[in-house]
Amino acid sequence: MTYPANLKYTKEHEWVSADGDQGTIGITYHAQSELGDIVFVDLPKAGVTLTKGQTLGSVESVKAVSDIYAPVSGEVIESNTLLATSPEKLNEDPHGDAWLVKLKLSVPAEINDLMTAADYQTYVGSE
Repeated sequence: MTYPANLKYTKEHEWVSADGDQGTIGITYHAQSELGDIVFVDLPKAGVTLTKGQTLGSVESVKAVSDIYAPVSGEVIESNTLLATSPEKLNEDPHGDAWLVKLKLSVPAEINDLMTAADYQTYVGSE
């Protein structure tokens, strides 16, 4: 799997795409493949303020329930409603249409602390 170069990654297998003061968060291809068939996604509502490292929701698969952590801080401005009715989209397109939440970033510089695609590829290759 090649990870998109325009995203930044965490060791907990989340990704962030930043555009100005807005960020989009999702889970990586590696995360969804480790989880298996995803059957439920629990996401925060708009208006919730998240701090970097805080649990923002969870993903339930046929194997396990896994927490999702906020890779950056900010206020949730949108959750992906597609995942409420079609959680399996996370298995199909984790770096695209199956994003989890969009945030108004409160500390945009936090994104600089995350891994590049090449760094993340090396990291998952060594797990």
